[in-house]
Amino acid sequence: MGRAFEYRKAAKMARWSKMAITFTRIGKEIVMAVKGGGPDPDTNTRLRIAIQNGKAANMPKENVERAIKKALGKDEKDFAEVLYEGFGPHGVAFLVETATDNTNRTVANVRSHFNKCGGALGNSGSVEFLFDHKAFFTIDIAGKNLEDLELELIDFGLEEIGTEEGESFIQVSFTDFGKMQQALESMGIAILSADKERVPMNIKDDLTSEQIADVEKLIERLEEDEDVQAVYHNMG
Repeated sequence: MGRAFEYRKAAKMARWSKMAITFTRIGKEIVMAVKGGGPDPDTNTRLRIAIQNGKAANMPKENVERAIKKALGKDEKDFAEVLYEGFGPHGVAFLVETATDNTNRTVANVRSHFNKCGGALGNSGSVEFLFDHKAFFTIDIAGKNLEDLELELIDFGLEEIGTEEGESFIQVSFTDFGKMQQALESMGIAILSADKERVPMNIKDDLTSEQIADVEKLIERLEEDEDVQAVYHNMG
């Protein structure tokens, strides 16, 4: 199993451990998907994936329906997706994905989180190059041979395929997300969930337990911010 797989699984489990926050973030993703492509998941691929991710996180059906209805309301605000970059305590690199209806509020809050935890918010491009942007699909391969499927998917950007703890994963570059999604759907392979992850190219694994605790304080503050969709870092 590749390093990106291991990182992705650990990151997903950490996020999904806080189910209420997860539901809020998936709900926001549903709202953005509906506003961008309409309320029909059959014709809106982003919405289809968001709904699948909700199911994978055990998000109640009524929550999904409520988010779609909310997005169709005339008074519902638009969200801007903004990426923030910075360094946390002890030189740990951070990428923070946000979805906000008030960028002034969000940047002020994110900067405050960094400052209060001994870090600093950076300029655009200061950290992003330290991460690979990957996409991961959890799929149902019932009745299919993994090796045969690997050969079929190479032309659609497949980088790695494998199975762990009963779940089958596919990894592609972020730029091949749409192409792989269409390929899987055309082959009748069920996509159980899909994630876009920023995988660090170099892990910082020389921190003491006290230093790790300092970094975890920043992670916790960021993840509790209602405008934050995902937090990535290179701490091992």
